[in-house]
Amino acid sequence: MIDKVWNFRNKALKDKDINDISGQYNIPRVVSTILLNRHISAEEVPSFLKKSISDIINPMLMTDMDKAVKRINEAISSKEKIAVYGDYDVDGITATALMYEFLSEIGADVEYYIPDRKGEGYGINIMAVNTLLKQGIKLMITVDCGITAIGEAEFAKLQHMDMIITDHHTCKDRLPTAAAAILNPKRPDCEYPFDSLAGVGVAFKLILALAMDRGMKTKDVFDKYVDLVTLGTIADVVPLLGENRIITDKGLKTLQRPKRPGLDAIMEIGGIKGKEITASNIAFTIAPRLNAAGRLGTATTSVELLLTKDEKRAREIAVSLNEENRERQLTEKQIFDDAMSMIAADANFEKKKVIVLAHEDWHQGVIGIVASRLCDMYYKPCILISHSNGVGKGSGRSIKSFNLFDALSKCEKHLVDFGGHAVAAGLNINMSDLDGFIKEINRYADEMLTERDMIPSVDIDCPLTEYAITVPNAKMLSKLEPFGMGNEKPVFALANAQIVGLTTVGVDNKHLRMRIVKSNQTMNCIGFGMGQYASQLDKGDFVNLAFQMDINSYQGTESVQLVLKDIKKR
Repeated sequence: MIDKVWNFRNKALKDKDINDISGQYNIPRVVSTILLNRHISAEEVPSFLKKSISDIINPMLMTDMDKAVKRINEAISSKEKIAVYGDYDVDGITATALMYEFLSEIGADVEYYIPDRKGEGYGINIMAVNTLLKQGIKLMITVDCGITAIGEAEFAKLQHMDMIITDHHTCKDRLPTAAAAILNPKRPDCEYPFDSLAGVGVAFKLILALAMDRGMKTKDVFDKYVDLVTLGTIADVVPLLGENRIITDKGLKTLQRPKRPGLDAIMEIGGIKGKEITASNIAFTIAPRLNAAGRLGTATTSVELLLTKDEKRAREIAVSLNEENRERQLTEKQIFDDAMSMIAADANFEKKKVIVLAHEDWHQGVIGIVASRLCDMYYKPCILISHSNGVGKGSGRSIKSFNLFDALSKCEKHLVDFGGHAVAAGLNINMSDLDGFIKEINRYADEMLTERDMIPSVDIDCPLTEYAITVPNAKMLSKLEPFGMGNEKPVFALANAQIVGLTTVGVDNKHLRMRIVKSNQTMNCIGFGMGQYASQLDKGDFVNLAFQMDINSYQGTESVQLVLKDIKKR
């Protein structure tokens, strides 16, 4: 068993604050504790629980929104050709579909362009700008990219093409000021009160602003596109707080009965049609299939899936994406095996706080997934680089104590380019600079990371007694949904329970199933991916458990099932 640190989030809370919220809003103390752990103040509780569209922020508060609306209206009235320039992940795919469909609806002459991951890489490139210029494009609207495209924006302007940038990635010191408008809530000079929108969320704000300007019913626009915004928001793992929480709550309800034939088809293929649609099954069922096209082929296939009104075509694309997802899984396994061999051969691996591995012709569309797996496995920041002809493209993932974007900023002299967020980033590098980069980023990690930072932790909302583990309490937690980053599903701790049943289940005995008893109360537990713990535990052992509460229904009877996050043997 990995010795994880248990971080009790309620330690800093005061009983008075918990009791005040419980009394004021007539909710159990456990729910008040969770709200305070999520930094929800007493004044914010009604809006957090209500999740009302009325709390959606006025899009005109975003810097440059007025400029963007004006320029798009001019393009439409002058019948100028517009291109939506997207990205090949789910955030970019959904943003592209949303922007294209809405602009088409209001009479724009519009097309969309998504770069090829392998041939062009992430973001705007001069070749693509040239291609669009030859097609007569006069206005390019970027979605989920563009905030670092300083040279590309200047080039476009010199060629009499205007660029409106909508993005949500971290800004560098300089902005692409040659653009006609830059919409990004992370801009240092942007006073928009919520800076955690996904790329599709920023694009959504733009179409809402256009709708307002044209006197359209914004609620109708919201309802029509909230499904796409929800998909991109969940897939991009932005905090499900503030506007993202409201959007996702409404979107998940819409997705229970999808209006788009493509989403209906992909849900059926993924085996979740007719089931409760949650952030989790969006993230693990729909998103990987939409992503598969951009990883191994062309992301425009997924955009077509989202836009098509033809049920037969939707089914064809969904089947194709499912096959591409299977291919992606095989490619991922090969890269993972390569990476594990390289780690095993590195005598200095344990001394390095950042994993950096490079291999010729690894598939660029998959290295980010493998980097994420290795990051979780070793609890170290991980960057995988695919290279050919002396040039490498990398994708990295990080642990919560290490800001990857900041780290890459410190190593900028070794990089051609980079961008991203604190926990996920991409880079371009000349392979002649690789050794210098590895030394520099590990030197920075040595300064920033303590030994404790390198130990995985479990954030626990609060300890519970066995008497609080009830079906009504488990149901009460549903008021806090949707769960996701920033509003994780609550985790609790139970002390000194005795194991009375123990087995493994699933393919290769991957999962752990236990029965425990405390104070004559017997409870069922499941530990997904924890099958290896079975060899270290025995019936009769006393354990402390970190767990989430689920409700299990069987033959009309409901009971609480503990979904294990960690086990500590007493």
